[in-house]
Amino acid sequence: QVQLVESGGGLVQAGGSLRLSCTASGSIFSTILMGWYRQPPGKQREFVALINRHGDTNYADSVKGRFTISGDNAKETVHLQMNALKPEDTGVYFCTLVNKTGSDYWGQGTQVTVSS
Repeated sequence: QVQLVESGGGLVQAGGSLRLSCTASGSIFSTILMGWYRQPPGKQREFVALINRHGDTNYADSVKGRFTISGDNAKETVHLQMNALKPEDTGVYFCTLVNKTGSDYWGQGTQVTVSS
């Protein structure tokens, strides 16, 4: 069993910053990548960013240049630094982990609200 616990969400004004963190625990069996998705109000879940164990990153076009993902392999932790936040960044942010068996795991989500 793998548990992912997110933290760092909250309410911020447009232009502000937030830092999300996610820590994995349990029987992970070698993490391949960790990342973040978000679900805006009334919309489907969408990709935000990911990082693999080699430090390679990938971002959604909508967050490039504003968000930075980083990870700590030893601590099975991933962070998402979000700068220049916009109201359209509002949503529930979910952490995800994929291990070498191809299994994916999800956190419970953390709310991010950006006011205009």
